[in-house]
Amino acid sequence: MKDAETSVPVHELIRRRWSPRALDETAVVTRAQVTALLEAARWAPSYGNTQPARYLVGFRGDKTFEGILGALNSGNQSWAHRAGALLIGAVVTANEKGDIPYAEYGLGLASENLVLQAIAEGLVAHQMAGFNPHLVRREFDLPDEVVPLVAIAVGTPGDPAQLDDRRRDREQAARRRVPLSEFAFTGRWGRSF
Repeated sequence: MKDAETSVPVHELIRRRWSPRALDETAVVTRAQVTALLEAARWAPSYGNTQPARYLVGFRGDKTFEGILGALNSGNQSWAHRAGALLIGAVVTANEKGDIPYAEYGLGLASENLVLQAIAEGLVAHQMAGFNPHLVRREFDLPDEVVPLVAIAVGTPGDPAQLDDRRRDREQAARRRVPLSEFAFTGRWGRSF
């Protein structure tokens, strides 16, 4: 694991969260573990309790996994096939009350809960934008009001040597974030918190 170097102590789940690509293709992600991830996602806050987040779930070797893997771009396919589970995070954009405001924000909150629960389960999760949403829509017969926004690989860390040179270098590089002084402001924009 590559723990975050923070300016002040933060919770272990946040410190340990990162998005590896080197995954152990022999490790099994269990249904119970994924159920815990989904339960954590289900309890995320959402605008007006609209609960717009939805997930497609596939386990390595099943048809759903293969369908999700086939929708990933080739760069993500090159490593994500080793995941124990692949998910697609989608939003329901309308319900019986009309359009759901801030649906994407709701999915983001739910997905972060899912990722943090993965860490608690001894797993890792890597969120990806590199997939074909039209292919997902067609493959899984999504209704018009459901929009796929993110793919998520879940597994256990593997050997970075399995990755190509570029991805291996990124995998082994130090984690970086903008400094807190450039992240939060007070009084006016640019004045460090």
